[in-house]
Amino acid sequence: MSTPSPPRRRKPRADAERNRARVLAAARALFTARGQDVQMPEVARAAGVGIGTVYRHFPSRAALIEAAGEARHDDIVEFGRTVCVPCPDAADGLARYIGYIGEVLASDRGLTASIEATLGSARPEGAAAERTEAIAAELIARARTQGTIRPDVEVADLSMIVCGLAAIIRNGTGDWRRYLDISLAGLRDVSAGPLDAAPGAAVPRPSGGPRDGATSGERHQAAT
Repeated sequence: MSTPSPPRRRKPRADAERNRARVLAAARALFTARGQDVQMPEVARAAGVGIGTVYRHFPSRAALIEAAGEARHDDIVEFGRTVCVPCPDAADGLARYIGYIGEVLASDRGLTASIEATLGSARPEGAAAERTEAIAAELIARARTQGTIRPDVEVADLSMIVCGLAAIIRNGTGDWRRYLDISLAGLRDVSAGPLDAAPGAAVPRPSGGPRDGATSGERHQAAT
């Protein structure tokens, strides 16, 4: 009668977590450097693991890219929590937070392109978006309490600034640091009155221009 083989010992969970972290770090570095050309076997070689280990943690290339994007968002949130929130000057903490986002996006263009091509957007979603917005809300609340930013600044305003920042970096249409400096100056302008124009509201015309509701003839006369 044959002796039954002893049960195979499962690898410790800590070992599996280390392998996952190595795969994710290798993927982020490769996608950042080379963009969408990176394939799963290359990630496995760079991480020093077998291809089966990669697929065990990330069942598809899309899942790996999505995880790389989430890890990047987590790094941004951690920077906000540990570096920006403790700043004595809350407005300075807010500026450092947005500036860090710009630095990350500028250095990770290949990863951003891969995320957008695979998922359709590089913006955080779900729990990642909630964590990002929570840090932004805390930074804004502290700065408003200190009176160092406009009292009407909201999280949506920061989102617009970051979207503009991302577009400038992605398309190379200007100096993103200058754009950021101008945007931050606007946030710090505590003497300015509230912004009354709601989305879709009519923008006042320059004096001397045709009146709203003017007839086509009146518009022609004003134009000539």
